Amino acid sequence: MLLPHGTVFALVDGERFELYRNSGMEAEPKLTALPTPELEETNKSAGMRHHANTRDPSDDRLDEDAHAIAVADWLNDQAITNKLEKLVIIADPRSLGEMRKRYHKELKSVLIGELDRTLTGSKPDAIVKALRAVD
Repeated sequence: MLLPHGTVFALVDGERFELYRNSGMEAEPKLTALPTPELEETNKSAGMRHHANTRDPSDDRLDEDAHAIAVADWLNDQAITNKLEKLVIIADPRSLGEMRKRYHKELKSVLIGELDRTLTGSKPDAIVKALRAVD
């Protein structure tokens, strides 16, 4: 996968969201960490929650889905307001599936690649290596 200069990389899993920008060249990418934005995870289905003393495992899924949706909404906003030119999304398969349901057409227009793998917490070199292996 080509990694053009200026491309933003969004790494997502059920709990974390990391952003990087390629500050290097396409031939020699250098991923620089960007500040992680505050997300509004308001898409939880309150009506489906159980108010028992023990935590229902389905609550974890609802939280993870809400996180993925909040990330997609934030990325949509960035694309709509022209703050993204090129974007690669790397997410675990479940999060990526939830996010895809929410992609705005403007986000789709800047999306140059996706990878359904959990790479949050990885070093930038490992991220680049995983993306290059896609080709």
